[in-house]
Amino acid sequence: MIDLDPILSGFDPISLKQMDNVKLQNRVDTKFMFREALLPAILGEMQKNYFALELGTRRYNHYETLYFDTDQFKLYIGHHNGKLNRYKFRSRRYVESDLNFFEIKFKNNKGRTIKDRIKGPELVKAIEGKPEEFVRSISNVDPQSLQPKLWVNYMRMTFVNKTSQERLTIDTRLTFKNDKVEVLYDGLVIAEVKRGSATEKSPFIGLMRKYSVQARSISKSCLGVISLNPQIKKNRFKPTLLYLNKLLNAS
Repeated sequence: MIDLDPILSGFDPISLKQMDNVKLQNRVDTKFMFREALLPAILGEMQKNYFALELGTRRYNHYETLYFDTDQFKLYIGHHNGKLNRYKFRSRRYVESDLNFFEIKFKNNKGRTIKDRIKGPELVKAIEGKPEEFVRSISNVDPQSLQPKLWVNYMRMTFVNKTSQERLTIDTRLTFKNDKVEVLYDGLVIAEVKRGSATEKSPFIGLMRKYSVQARSISKSCLGVISLNPQIKKNRFKPTLLYLNKLLNAS
């Protein structure tokens, strides 16, 4: 793994409390995938436009996320088939700060992502009690049908635009696992730009154009399901999977 601490120390810091004004729970997302070797140059050019989230003295943090789906991966299949107005259900632990949330993400038919969450004392591994009530109150999905299916773990850096309503997350050391298999995508970076509107200018998207990195629309949860379940339906994601294979195998 590349040592990013010297570059990250060059960013002006922002705290979690200061980030309250850019939660962007209702937003437009744009995602990119590129090789980790590009990251130092990209981060260096970002410093003048973005704050870096700092927790304690750390500017990157470990995330542990558990996704829920039905026994037959109904939610994944709906996403694969282009279903609009779809849900994701997940538990997330912010390791260094020991914060735990159960979250529901809703992608509506206008391409916007809406996120609701509740805080808990520990990471939710079974949807019962308050999480079950939360699922019933927010969605039309039967919580009894949902099972823990996929762990998605990674290291995340979070940035906030200094002049507009934009947040940016950059994830590395992406690992997928279930009860039987674990897959590490070493050398891969997944970046996600979160804006209130697609018309808002993003310096990071400008950098992606400069470095010839195209937007790629595949979620980490879908990539995880495919990585751990090779026989599952994935035709719709094949162009992105081919791009990913070429990216990781480039010399």
